[in-house]
Amino acid sequence: MTKGSADRFRVLFLCTHNSARSQIAEAVLRKLGGDRIESASAGSDPSGRVHSLALRIIEEIGGDPNLHRSKGFEEVFEREWDLVVTVCDQAQEACPVLPAHTATAHWGVEDPSRVEWSEAERMAAFRTAHRLLADRIGLFLDGRLDDRKRGGVPVEQGAHPDR
Repeated sequence: MTKGSADRFRVLFLCTHNSARSQIAEAVLRKLGGDRIESASAGSDPSGRVHSLALRIIEEIGGDPNLHRSKGFEEVFEREWDLVVTVCDQAQEACPVLPAHTATAHWGVEDPSRVEWSEAERMAAFRTAHRLLADRIGLFLDGRLDDRKRGGVPVEQGAHPDR
């Protein structure tokens, strides 16, 4: 693994609207990774707000909702990242070519913000997304996802996985 600035491994989560899945993943990795990992998130078409149920999940896991805002790719791509993880198919398609040293992965998770049923069912969808992302991040931090594989998807160096 390459190291980003200040010897911290830097992980960027990408999604379409940067309002739910990528925000939750950022918060989980920030919480579990501690000082050894820097995490951030962005969207290809940011919504301008973080979903209220995502903020609730972030708060429940001990994260600070005030650290989260919806932002676009342009705000984060000027920085170097060790690993860029797309968490939705649309962001995977929109992800630009990355520097040669940047590893990429796709950890597709259903969009909980699309659930339109009761409050309890909507919250259950957000909890499911959180659990799936937290499980994957736990494997990553435990070293069970090695340098050449991230979430069962081969890592491409320096390019989007499909390019």
